[in-house]
Amino acid sequence: MRRRQHSLWVIFCFHQRVAPKRVEVVPPLLGSPVISQGPLKFSNMAATVAAHKHLSHGCRSSESKYVVKEYSSSEEIAEYKHHFTKTIQDVLHKKMPEKHIREGSMIRGPSFTVRLRSHTVFENTPIKLFCTVHGYPTPIVKWYKDDVLLDLSSGKYLVDGNAGVNTLLISKCAIADTAMYTAVASNSHGQASSQASIIVKKFKEEEASCPYAWTPYEFAILPEIKYTKITITFLETFKVTFAKEGDSVTMACKMTISPNLANLQPEALWYRDEHLLKESKWVKMESGGGVAKLTLPQLYKDDEGVYTLRMVTKGGDAVHSAYLSVEDGPPPVPQAPGAPMDIKIHDANRDYVIVSWKPPNTTTEGPIIGYFVDRCEVGTENWTQCNDSPIKICKYPVSGLFEGHSYYFRVRAVNSHGISRPSRMSEPIAALDPTEFDRLQVTKLGGKLDVVTYIDDLEAEGKAPGVPSNIHASEADRTYVVLSWTPPAYHDRAPMWYYIEKTLVGSGAWQRVNTQVPVRSPRYAVFDLAEGKEYQFRALSANMYGTSAPSEPSKPIQTQELKGVPSAPGQVVATRETDTSVLIQWAPPKEPNNLIGYYIDSCVKGSKDWASANHKPNKKTKFVVQGLTTGETYVFRVQAINELGLSDESQESAPILVRAALKTPSAPYDICLLSCDGTSMVLNWKRPLKSGGAKVSEYYIDKSNLAKNVWQEVNIPPITERIYKVENLTAGASYKFRIYGQSLAGLGAASKPSSTFQCTAWKMAEPGPPYDMTFCEIRDTSLVVEWKAPVYTGASAVTGYVVEFAKSGSSTWTAANEKAVNHRYVKVSGLEAGASYVFRVRAENAEGLGTPSGPSDPVIAKALPGTQEMKCGVDENTGDVYLSFESCQMTEKTEFVWKKSYKQITDFSKGVVVKTQGSTSTLLFKNPDKEDVGTFSVVATHTDGASASYKISAEEMQKMLALSYDIRNPIIPMKAEMAYKILERGRVRFWVQAESISSAVTYKFFANNKELANCQETKMSHDAATGVIEMIWDHFTEESEGTFTVQIQDGKAKAQSSLVLIGDAFKAALAEAEYQRKEYIRVKEGPHFSEFLSVHVGDDCSVSLVCKVANLKKESVFHWSKDGAEIVPDVPADLTSGVCKLPLALFSKKNVGVYKASISDDRGKDESHINISGEAFDNVINDLTRLAGSSAAELNVHSTAEGIMLQCRMKYYTEEMKIQWLQKDTKLSASERLRIGGTPAMASLEIVEPVDKDKGVYHIQITDAEKTYTRTMDFSGQLYDNAYAEFQRLKAEAYAEKNRGKVCGGLPDVVTIMEKKTLSLTCTVCGDPKPQVSWCKNDQEVEPGDQYVISIDSGKFASLTIKGVSMEDSGKYTMTVQNKYGGETVDVIVSVYKHGDKIPDMKPVPMARRILPPVLPIVIPTPKSATPSPAPQSAKSPTPPISPKSPTPGRSTPRRK
Repeated sequence: MRRRQHSLWVIFCFHQRVAPKRVEVVPPLLGSPVISQGPLKFSNMAATVAAHKHLSHGCRSSESKYVVKEYSSSEEIAEYKHHFTKTIQDVLHKKMPEKHIREGSMIRGPSFTVRLRSHTVFENTPIKLFCTVHGYPTPIVKWYKDDVLLDLSSGKYLVDGNAGVNTLLISKCAIADTAMYTAVASNSHGQASSQASIIVKKFKEEEASCPYAWTPYEFAILPEIKYTKITITFLETFKVTFAKEGDSVTMACKMTISPNLANLQPEALWYRDEHLLKESKWVKMESGGGVAKLTLPQLYKDDEGVYTLRMVTKGGDAVHSAYLSVEDGPPPVPQAPGAPMDIKIHDANRDYVIVSWKPPNTTTEGPIIGYFVDRCEVGTENWTQCNDSPIKICKYPVSGLFEGHSYYFRVRAVNSHGISRPSRMSEPIAALDPTEFDRLQVTKLGGKLDVVTYIDDLEAEGKAPGVPSNIHASEADRTYVVLSWTPPAYHDRAPMWYYIEKTLVGSGAWQRVNTQVPVRSPRYAVFDLAEGKEYQFRALSANMYGTSAPSEPSKPIQTQELKGVPSAPGQVVATRETDTSVLIQWAPPKEPNNLIGYYIDSCVKGSKDWASANHKPNKKTKFVVQGLTTGETYVFRVQAINELGLSDESQESAPILVRAALKTPSAPYDICLLSCDGTSMVLNWKRPLKSGGAKVSEYYIDKSNLAKNVWQEVNIPPITERIYKVENLTAGASYKFRIYGQSLAGLGAASKPSSTFQCTAWKMAEPGPPYDMTFCEIRDTSLVVEWKAPVYTGASAVTGYVVEFAKSGSSTWTAANEKAVNHRYVKVSGLEAGASYVFRVRAENAEGLGTPSGPSDPVIAKALPGTQEMKCGVDENTGDVYLSFESCQMTEKTEFVWKKSYKQITDFSKGVVVKTQGSTSTLLFKNPDKEDVGTFSVVATHTDGASASYKISAEEMQKMLALSYDIRNPIIPMKAEMAYKILERGRVRFWVQAESISSAVTYKFFANNKELANCQETKMSHDAATGVIEMIWDHFTEESEGTFTVQIQDGKAKAQSSLVLIGDAFKAALAEAEYQRKEYIRVKEGPHFSEFLSVHVGDDCSVSLVCKVANLKKESVFHWSKDGAEIVPDVPADLTSGVCKLPLALFSKKNVGVYKASISDDRGKDESHINISGEAFDNVINDLTRLAGSSAAELNVHSTAEGIMLQCRMKYYTEEMKIQWLQKDTKLSASERLRIGGTPAMASLEIVEPVDKDKGVYHIQITDAEKTYTRTMDFSGQLYDNAYAEFQRLKAEAYAEKNRGKVCGGLPDVVTIMEKKTLSLTCTVCGDPKPQVSWCKNDQEVEPGDQYVISIDSGKFASLTIKGVSMEDSGKYTMTVQNKYGGETVDVIVSVYKHGDKIPDMKPVPMARRILPPVLPIVIPTPKSATPSPAPQSAKSPTPPISPKSPTPGRSTPRRK
């Protein structure tokens, strides 16, 4: 047996008559000071404590016992120690995070992860200080200079903060900026600060006096201290992403790190909505090798937001952000709501937690009825529903938990269609007493083992604890209150607990709350309270020795009332952001009611398909809506949400077209010298690479004489072209230039200074450099280069050009054309696909090749994806020769520019037309000829170079011209030329037959060059199946002799055929027709029209349809119809006379249509048609105009309440007549002041609110086809004055009638009431000014008193109240309502009967209201904004109307209000 070297005691301690005690023996963990003597302050012991609680179950003893186990050897001790240590560590790592696991990530004070660094800079240079601070809630950072808060209003200091990164920028340092700068970050949990010094030196000065020269080395302000600046450039970045719940998303950035040092690698920090992300089961991060990745393996709506990657280095950081949108996954049942989100756990305790969440958006689903909360114990997969019925608010206290157990929670939403998918489950939370660890202590046993016990678990004699104090509510909701209090001073080792009592304020009855579970912590949630009630609470402390007195009651605590959802947000304003996003801003709701956030919906203008823009509540009052369609117009609305649900929608925003917001352009570049004469220079430059969304239309130039080294403006007015002559330069001096571009968005950045240009006159014989090279028709092996001619031509004219090219990075130039070309474009072929090239151009004259142009920007020989070549052909329908190009790229601003020989086509006078539809542009030659040959090209602007060309040769054009002629001049082939045939009744059929015709064929018949109408006498028809076109001539007579022709058109094809019937041929045809007519009458005659329908206009302007019928008998029936609908005239047709008439009363446009008359009996039926439209209608109107003009009376004047009317009586008037009113020689048109119209008996011109300028000579002109009838009146002088006075009188009477006192309603005609009741006669009165009201009884005025109460409320509600009516109160009561414009009286019969008597049967008899006249003279108030027309002096004496009143015209324009 091995020798015992060490002894180890493990002690378990129990106390009689109390619950089993908890004692833990813990060996000290090597290298980790987790345990110390005295009370244990290590906060991650929850699982260990819970384990000992379970360990102690079932252990009971009547007296204290000590169980001692001894190990006899060091090996056994070591083995035990290793095993026990590992067990404790596993418990700590696995179980302890369950205690307040949410609290660690959600509540923390500010902490600087990257602190400020000191800098030394030169005067007039910029400096930016960086720091990174974390904390929750997000800390607020303030900046101090020498302990004085910075004044940011001066504009000198620019402060910014995003995703925890805070910066201070001093754009132009001065000596006075030398100081100590401090950033102070603070939130509700504390504050932290970081300091740095800035030393500003004068330019090129080695040393400068500085108040901080004494600063110790650790502040790093000395210029000798260097650090390595690491530059990070993103090569590929993640973009806005759209996904669904359940998807997996990876966001990655590729970058270059320079210098890439192994020991100075940047740190990759990921943020979601400015909250730093940590590695978890929901978030996976990778970084290294120039790539940073963030993977979300299973998306929930909680993951939606703006994701930011910060690559942090000591010299700064590189940041990229993009939005991730996560929409609802497929619902379990159609139309079920989306899942709730953002599950949070509050106030975790022994047997309960409080769960809160945020509601989903319900743009397309039905409203949410409530929510189900589920829980699952950690280590199992069994989810249990916590509530039996849906709860309506987004917060729920879950009780009945097992102490020491850990749980997950999730929430599901419910609507009328079903239950949603579950939310993402919460982090695990343990049901533990929050003060559990404050009661732990460690006791040394003298060896290497410690004993962990609860302070209150050890035996001790003592007394009852003291009284708790300061009980108050730390949180209050609708049905529960979370209480907190201050524990009493307590030093005994006996366990202490608390009892809670409550009472309704004012009841005086206290009720104990926690009878089942003892409360050990000074915090407790009381559930099942009544909503909106006031309670008071008190606490009692207790131990095994007794219970304390109750604490002082808390102040009255009122549970919250259900206030409802927030009110709708205010005005929504949408502004442009990018070409696929819009910035939405809105006013917060006036009643937030515990606002959680907002949901934003978008909709294409004109549709009703609303879509959710965000699926997770947005807390700010602005939001960038992503994923919109460029060029589409949208409207937006916003809903506010709280724990009860969603508010009403806001009003829709104004529609906005999605396009990128304008930005200032980038800098121009490549400034080159085109010419110099010794005192001036001609400059050219390239336009900015980035226009900022608007055309760069203006440029500004600065110059700098190197001898003076001062920049000066060259041009005050802006330059619109990219070429400019800078004058007034010093000969021989050296200059540099810089250029700014300007667009609608403002002035862009300055270009880099140009090369140094010597102001020396050019005298070389060769030409100067060409400029402005452009490229089009870029393909895999070729492209076209264009340029502009040089400004300096040398000693002789330019005769040609040579294009040279080289691969990018190479200095070897190759000529693209062997011989110089005399035009300014060259197609360069033989390029290597995908290679990058640069080009230059040299001009040539008789002296030789000149200076080359500056090299172009690199061009890659690669065709755009989807590039199509230009097509040439002849339109099959029109015969037009066309060139067509479909662009593979299009933008909102794209235009197609067509060129011939690479010069823009501007002359469209020869029938050249450009038509663009969608992405296709077509150049049409309406009148093509042999001159339309050559090379044609087209460029689609605002694309990446979409362009093409086509060369039309003379031979190809000749073929296309022939084909065009055939298409434009087609001929219909004929089977048979025009012929005729005599039919029964003597009718003649003229007909032709074509090889084929379509149903859309049109044709015209002519007799002796006069076109015939398709009517009853000459009825035309065709049969597309047989190709036959025919005309039936009903009355063939001697006047029909001559030439008959038909013209046919089918589409563009035409044909013509003629037949000559004269002389003997005509006589034979006429004889045959006469014979057939007589034979038909003899054998088959029945009722028929002897005269077909015609229009008759009578001298009295009556219009009627007239026809004659013959060969009738008693049974013959006559019918009228219009457009297929039968007409039943007021007077039936008189068949005895054979003449039938249909009057068309008040003839106008309503009478347009096809009329038919039919006569029939058992022998047969005959019909006659007439079409009253077009020329026939115009002829009737012309006849009516002639009769009206000849009967027109002289003009007369008639005054109305609105103005003065000039009238002209005539036999008939309708608005279709050609009638014109004139004042002097000026034609008058209908307007708000001039109402032109009339009645069937007259035409009228009403002048509304006449003024002096309306005086003058008026004419009315009535014009028919042959003559104009004119009537004239001199409307001035006494005639005008009298009419104006009458107008003023009528106007005043109308105004008085409108504004006089009136009874608007409410009074009965008869009232019966029982004696001793109170009678109230109430009605509504109106008038302006407010009328006076008086009452009479039986024509005697009622005096107000105790019995009679007369009142008028707000000048609108008048009443007479009779208190305690008696029999004497029966009678007639008259109410008089009157103001200065008059009034009226109304009678009410009151009948009083005694109690017990039968109610009198009073039949209401309508009482006539008596109108009270106004007070004369009637004064109409004059509006302040209008100047009234001066009335003639004679207006004081009303003058009778000049002529008898005429009816007011029925056709007039609306009256002015």
